[in-house]
Amino acid sequence: MMGLRSTYASWIALASAAAAQKCPLAFDGRVPAGSTPAFFDTEASPFSTGYVKGANVSFSQLLELPTVPASLFDAVNQSLAVEVTIDDQSIFAPSPTNVQVGFRRAELQIDSNNGTDSSTTGIKTLHFSVRKDTTRPLNTSHEYQLVFLEDASYSTNQFVLKTGTIDGQPAGQDPNLLVLVANVNVKPIVNLFDTSFTENVWHNFGLTLDFTANTTTVLYSTDSTPLAVVTGPVTNDISGQGQFHFGVLKKPTGSNLTDVTKEGYQEAGIDEGVIYGAIFMEDSTGGCVSLSPADSPASNTTTQSTYQPPGSEDCQ
Repeated sequence: MMGLRSTYASWIALASAAAAQKCPLAFDGRVPAGSTPAFFDTEASPFSTGYVKGANVSFSQLLELPTVPASLFDAVNQSLAVEVTIDDQSIFAPSPTNVQVGFRRAELQIDSNNGTDSSTTGIKTLHFSVRKDTTRPLNTSHEYQLVFLEDASYSTNQFVLKTGTIDGQPAGQDPNLLVLVANVNVKPIVNLFDTSFTENVWHNFGLTLDFTANTTTVLYSTDSTPLAVVTGPVTNDISGQGQFHFGVLKKPTGSNLTDVTKEGYQEAGIDEGVIYGAIFMEDSTGGCVSLSPADSPASNTTTQSTYQPPGSEDCQ
């Protein structure tokens, strides 16, 4: 893995000397400056107004726009961070006969990402940043899903960013890790990357998803540091298209559960949240991936470095 990572990193280093260019956007979920929570209940929002949330509640009631330092790719446009919160009423019901009482969940989904759109074809890089809210701490005795791709048949998640007490991880593992897991149908579980979920820090991710070669490359940094490759490209089954989720999916605790969506324990009186920054996706055909924002805060673009990943024969 280290040799592959070094090879990949060398491509990045060579590319940094190239002229800046614009990577085409596949979607843009960055929140415009001046927005209020009511923005997320309107058609102007880049996110779905209907999913994923509890019944009889609007996103303006679930989302906060916290006063925090700008994330890596929010600073350039002065776009805003958004916090997704959950409480006792965060019970999603996909249908009247399928009420997920085992979960507490609220997630943002890009409105144009309908499950069969082009965001899950070709080569794309998904960008997002996550940050703890120390005033709405998670209960790390539970497992949480913070970002994931759910395939169009609802039969797997092709990748998941998790935290807490995660099923399938080693006993005694630190529950305050961010763990990026590959396709969850693969057993044993494959971890793509992990890092401490430290407080008062932006954790920036770029996931280059090659839907043709079925590979995943992970880029990561903190705060205003440019992204760098930390994993890959590695083989990971990301076929099946589907929809991206950004939010808090809190799983139940309990043993011998046969259906975690409807069984297990959830404590009452919760008020939990996770802060997100700069959710967007770019077309990385030809190796175009954004590593850092533009120098000018007034710019509407980001600084891109072009790199060409090693051939798929190097993936392992």
